[in-house]
Amino acid sequence: MYGSNMASITVSGAVSKGDALGVSSGEFARALATVSSVVQMRCVAAKDGIDGETIDAYFGPTIISGARFSGATAGGAVYVAEGTSNGKYTQTAPSTTGDANTIVGYALSPTIFVLIPNFNTDTVA
Repeated sequence: MYGSNMASITVSGAVSKGDALGVSSGEFARALATVSSVVQMRCVAAKDGIDGETIDAYFGPTIISGARFSGATAGGAVYVAEGTSNGKYTQTAPSTTGDANTIVGYALSPTIFVLIPNFNTDTVA
Protein backbone atom coordinates (compact mmCIF):
# COMPACT_ATOMS: atom_id res chain seq x y z
CA MET A 1 0.00 0.00 0.00
CA TYR A 2 1.21 3.47 -0.83
CA GLY A 3 -0.55 6.75 -0.16
CA SER A 4 -0.11 10.49 0.08
CA ASN A 5 -1.07 13.28 2.47
CA MET A 6 -0.48 11.21 5.61
CA ALA A 7 -1.73 12.48 8.95
CA SER A 8 -2.16 11.03 12.43
CA ILE A 9 -5.71 10.35 13.62
CA THR A 10 -7.29 8.72 16.66
CA VAL A 11 -9.67 5.90 15.77
CA SER A 12 -12.93 4.80 17.33
CA GLY A 13 -13.16 1.01 17.26
CA ALA A 14 -10.73 -1.46 15.72
CA VAL A 15 -9.48 -0.73 12.18
CA SER A 16 -7.34 -2.68 9.74
CA LYS A 17 -4.68 -1.40 7.37
CA GLY A 18 -6.45 -0.35 4.17
CA ASP A 19 -9.87 0.25 5.75
CA ALA A 20 -11.95 3.16 4.48
CA LEU A 21 -12.35 5.60 7.38
CA GLY A 22 -14.72 8.49 7.93
CA VAL A 23 -16.00 10.66 10.76
CA SER A 24 -18.82 9.42 12.96
CA SER A 25 -19.91 11.40 16.03
CA GLY A 26 -16.71 13.44 15.82
CA GLU A 27 -14.37 10.41 15.73
CA PHE A 28 -12.65 8.51 12.91
CA ALA A 29 -14.31 5.13 12.38
CA ARG A 30 -14.69 2.59 9.56
CA ALA A 31 -16.76 4.01 6.71
CA LEU A 32 -20.08 2.45 5.71
CA ALA A 33 -22.57 3.15 2.92
CA THR A 34 -25.73 1.83 4.62
CA VAL A 35 -28.56 4.37 4.86
CA SER A 36 -29.21 4.07 8.60
CA SER A 37 -25.56 4.56 9.54
CA VAL A 38 -23.75 6.30 6.65
CA VAL A 39 -20.13 7.21 7.37
CA GLN A 40 -18.63 8.88 4.27
CA MET A 41 -14.98 8.00 3.51
CA ARG A 42 -12.38 10.63 4.40
CA CYS A 43 -9.12 8.63 4.49
CA VAL A 44 -7.49 5.18 4.33
CA ALA A 45 -5.95 3.52 7.41
CA ALA A 46 -2.18 3.15 6.91
CA LYS A 47 -1.95 0.55 9.69
CA ASP A 48 -4.05 -1.53 12.07
CA GLY A 49 -5.37 0.18 15.18
CA ILE A 50 -7.53 -0.40 18.24
CA ASP A 51 -10.15 1.83 19.84
CA GLY A 52 -8.57 5.07 21.06
CA GLU A 53 -5.22 4.46 19.34
CA THR A 54 -3.52 7.11 17.20
CA ILE A 55 -2.58 5.76 13.76
CA ASP A 56 -1.41 7.18 10.45
CA ALA A 57 -3.94 7.55 7.64
CA TYR A 58 -3.75 8.63 4.00
CA PHE A 59 -5.95 11.56 3.00
CA GLY A 60 -4.69 11.68 -0.60
CA PRO A 61 -4.54 9.19 -3.48
CA THR A 62 -3.74 5.70 -2.20
CA ILE A 63 -2.85 2.51 -4.07
CA ILE A 64 -4.00 -0.61 -2.26
CA SER A 65 -3.86 -4.27 -3.18
CA GLY A 66 -3.94 -7.71 -1.67
CA ALA A 67 -6.23 -10.37 -0.36
CA ARG A 68 -9.11 -8.00 0.41
CA PHE A 69 -9.78 -7.67 -3.33
CA SER A 70 -10.40 -10.27 -6.00
CA GLY A 71 -12.30 -10.28 -9.24
CA ALA A 72 -12.58 -6.50 -9.60
CA THR A 73 -13.21 -5.08 -13.07
CA ALA A 74 -10.27 -2.96 -14.22
CA GLY A 75 -11.38 0.62 -14.84
CA GLY A 76 -14.54 0.17 -12.78
CA ALA A 77 -15.60 2.58 -10.05
CA VAL A 78 -15.07 1.67 -6.38
CA TYR A 79 -17.48 2.54 -3.55
CA VAL A 80 -17.53 2.09 0.21
CA ALA A 81 -19.36 -1.16 1.00
CA GLU A 82 -22.71 -1.37 2.79
CA GLY A 83 -24.39 -3.83 5.14
CA THR A 84 -22.02 -5.02 7.85
CA SER A 85 -18.86 -4.51 5.77
CA ASN A 86 -17.61 -1.43 7.64
CA GLY A 87 -14.37 -0.10 6.15
CA LYS A 88 -14.53 -2.34 3.07
CA TYR A 89 -14.91 -1.59 -0.65
CA THR A 90 -17.17 -2.76 -3.48
CA GLN A 91 -17.69 -2.17 -7.17
CA THR A 92 -21.46 -2.44 -6.77
CA ALA A 93 -22.95 1.03 -6.37
CA PRO A 94 -25.07 1.20 -3.20
CA SER A 95 -28.59 1.94 -4.45
CA THR A 96 -31.02 1.99 -1.52
CA THR A 97 -32.43 5.49 -1.04
CA GLY A 98 -30.14 7.25 1.41
CA ASP A 99 -27.13 4.93 0.92
CA ALA A 100 -23.78 6.67 0.36
CA ASN A 101 -22.87 6.08 -3.28
CA THR A 102 -19.83 8.33 -3.61
CA ILE A 103 -17.17 6.98 -5.99
CA VAL A 104 -14.02 6.67 -3.84
CA GLY A 105 -11.66 5.26 -6.47
CA TYR A 106 -11.12 2.95 -9.42
CA ALA A 107 -9.81 -0.57 -10.01
CA LEU A 108 -6.50 -0.79 -11.86
CA SER A 109 -6.73 -4.57 -12.04
CA PRO A 110 -8.70 -7.39 -10.36
CA THR A 111 -6.60 -6.95 -7.21
CA ILE A 112 -5.36 -3.32 -7.22
CA PHE A 113 -7.42 -0.22 -6.38
CA VAL A 114 -6.54 3.45 -6.57
CA LEU A 115 -8.50 5.20 -3.83
CA ILE A 116 -8.98 8.97 -3.82
CA PRO A 117 -10.51 10.07 -0.50
CA ASN A 118 -12.30 13.43 -0.53
CA PHE A 119 -12.00 13.80 -4.32
CA ASN A 120 -15.71 13.54 -5.11
CA THR A 121 -18.53 15.38 -3.38
CA ASP A 122 -20.46 13.18 -0.92
CA THR A 123 -23.50 11.67 -2.65
CA VAL A 124 -26.38 9.44 -1.62
CA ALA A 125 -28.71 7.23 -3.67
